[in-house]
Amino acid sequence: MKKLLICAAAFSALSMTSAVAADMPVKAPVVAPYSWTGWYAGVNAGYSWGKSNTDVAFATFPGGVPIVPPAGSITSVNSKLNGAIAGLQAGYNWQKDKLVLGIEGDIQWSGQKGSSDFLCAVPPFGAATCSPLSTFSAPGVAGTTLSLDQKLQWFGTLRGRVGVTPAPTRLVYLTGGLAVGGIKTDGTLTGITGGGAAIAATGSSSTTKAGWTVGAGLEGLISGKWTGKIEYLYVDYGTVNGTFVNAGGGIQANFSSHITDHVLRAGVNYHF
Repeated sequence: MKKLLICAAAFSALSMTSAVAADMPVKAPVVAPYSWTGWYAGVNAGYSWGKSNTDVAFATFPGGVPIVPPAGSITSVNSKLNGAIAGLQAGYNWQKDKLVLGIEGDIQWSGQKGSSDFLCAVPPFGAATCSPLSTFSAPGVAGTTLSLDQKLQWFGTLRGRVGVTPAPTRLVYLTGGLAVGGIKTDGTLTGITGGGAAIAATGSSSTTKAGWTVGAGLEGLISGKWTGKIEYLYVDYGTVNGTFVNAGGGIQANFSSHITDHVLRAGVNYHF
């Protein structure tokens, strides 16, 4: 009987202990806050609205004596350089509280292109201002013309980033730094021969220009280690200069194009 009482007491104590343990609150697992610190890489695509502000000066060839274009000439044109873009980016972030500092580089393919037309006109009565080899021009010849086709074939940037996190998985940032672009210019210069007929000469020039860029963006967590972003950049590549020559017409055209760009792109990044 005594042993039975002892066993009953032990069973009762064990039951009470189990009930108390079951009623105790269970702590949730500790989840580390999201961090932007570290390396990342990704892809992007978008569209760019560029502009080429071009001035042309005509001169004799050879000799390079400047020609003063008569009334009706066109020597200054603002043309569009629009097109799709796509590329790769990579960078590193360092986060302290809500402040995020970083550096990012990217390389882009560009389909941006545009064209512009210029004229050194034949004034009334066929004076030979724009046709150094001829005193007259054939009927229907408006004068010396230059047609330019320009392409921004590629560009890249190396930028600093300064941002804040309004929420742990959201980043709003400003960015700016170096921009480099490859610009190709094809030209057709049509002059007037000594006999008054039109004669065309073509040429091409390519150059790599370094400039600057500023912009802003928004990036946020998609899932796991993937984030998505949307970004705007203003880019200034500086001035592209070149010369096209028409020896048969005894004339040359010197062009100067100031190239700027408005870039809007979206992308995804993988954070290592």
